[in-house]
Amino acid sequence: MTTKPLAAGFAAAAALALTLSTGAHAQQAAAPQVTHGAAITGVCVMSVDGAIGASTVGQYVQTRLQQIATQVEAELKAEETAITTEAQTLETQQATLGQDAFETRRAALQVRVNAFQRKAAQRERELAMTQQKALARVGQEMEPLIRDVYQQRQCSMLVNRDALLLANPQMDVTQPLVTALNAKITQFAFDRERLDQPAAGAQTR
Repeated sequence: MTTKPLAAGFAAAAALALTLSTGAHAQQAAAPQVTHGAAITGVCVMSVDGAIGASTVGQYVQTRLQQIATQVEAELKAEETAITTEAQTLETQQATLGQDAFETRRAALQVRVNAFQRKAAQRERELAMTQQKALARVGQEMEPLIRDVYQQRQCSMLVNRDALLLANPQMDVTQPLVTALNAKITQFAFDRERLDQPAAGAQTR
């Protein structure tokens, strides 16, 4: 089994799993019953994103990412509120300020607005990088487990279940992967990646 291309796609698949796993489970629960043909010997199907979404570590990553996003939102909201308040104050004082004083304060406020916009864009990039690195870590933990399940189930071919319309559930080896991943890791520490710090200060995992 070739695993390198699969590993390269972990982050994108996992991001989709963390976003849509709940909805996917609901859709599957409501799906009509289907009569399948005989399972094909040696052909296995697996949903990598489904396994991440169902795993303990995948759910932990989703929760931790939401916590970090909430912290960022609170930080930006406080600064945005301060800028809005200053803008409203300046507007009410415009009639009593001299033109030069008003223009000076308005220019200074615009500098703050521009800096805030740059910070917000940076935080967005940091959150994306944080998600990418966290999901890459999950993918790193999963990769050898996929090989183990492939060999234990004596698969001759492993097909991505998410690329199939239907498949015999007897060929599905996703749950053994979830079980193996839960036994291996349930969580790991990570914080928001910071683009304003040198690479040497990056957290070692």
